[in-house]
Amino acid sequence: MRPPPRRSAGGTIAGIFGGLTALVVLAILGFSALGGMQTAAGGTRTPTSSGGAAVSPKEKATNNRLYKTGPLTSVSCRLPGILPSTESMRGFMDTLSDCLDQAWTQQFRKAGIAFDKPDRVFWTEPGRSPCGSYPAPGASAFYCPANNTMYVGLRHVVETSGGEPLSHYAVYARVIAHEYGHHVQDRAGILLYGDRQIETGDTATRNAASRRIELQAQCFAGAFLGSERATLPMTREQYVAMVVDVRGRGEDRKPPDERDHGSGNHYAGWVVAGFDGRDLTVCNTWIAPPAKVS
Repeated sequence: MRPPPRRSAGGTIAGIFGGLTALVVLAILGFSALGGMQTAAGGTRTPTSSGGAAVSPKEKATNNRLYKTGPLTSVSCRLPGILPSTESMRGFMDTLSDCLDQAWTQQFRKAGIAFDKPDRVFWTEPGRSPCGSYPAPGASAFYCPANNTMYVGLRHVVETSGGEPLSHYAVYARVIAHEYGHHVQDRAGILLYGDRQIETGDTATRNAASRRIELQAQCFAGAFLGSERATLPMTREQYVAMVVDVRGRGEDRKPPDERDHGSGNHYAGWVVAGFDGRDLTVCNTWIAPPAKVS
């Protein structure tokens, strides 16, 4: 696969918002509540059109069968607490990845789409992947479609979250669920359309496609966490910590056309939309208006 070779949850937390935290979260929640998410186009998706022609890459992105499968089915995921050691974080990440495997395997089965689980590399020392070397500046995790593998730095995932308390487990779970979301996009055929735009478009087109890819992975992450809320409950403090952490990873300092992940409000807003949503149609960033994916 040609550049961009990896999909990253990247970015470092922008800082502590202090007394503005509640206002930031309310603004993000407002983004979701005021219709920021669009629903997929109507009709039943099939592998081919009525004329027998193969489904186009655009159709796979904008009207994927996965969007018609309803909410993710809970797999009653239960995660171990995270202790201040790399082995504890590894156990947390492995258990979470097992849950993601189960949840998305079920969802793809409902969609009638073939699915294979991603491999995972949880690293403590620098290394190389087919998509490049790691660690990369500011990024603790990435998905490499060349070998269908998620890469997560067991120490870097804490460092790039500004040292967020380990009790705020959702901050770290969101990172893995986001990278898994890229694997979901890859297996569902969604990435092909976005990557073609990235490969052939001008700078504005490339960045717009990248934002739709990244924000959809955010929404898929939120959808998983929302589906598991019975066995992975969050206190208000834990939920706010997750939202503020994600908000801090936005690209608000860049002009909209130069963003390839999205503004803070959108980067967090699509997580909230997935978490609150009861249907994967809320995660269809490909038909959302540009103002909702900037």
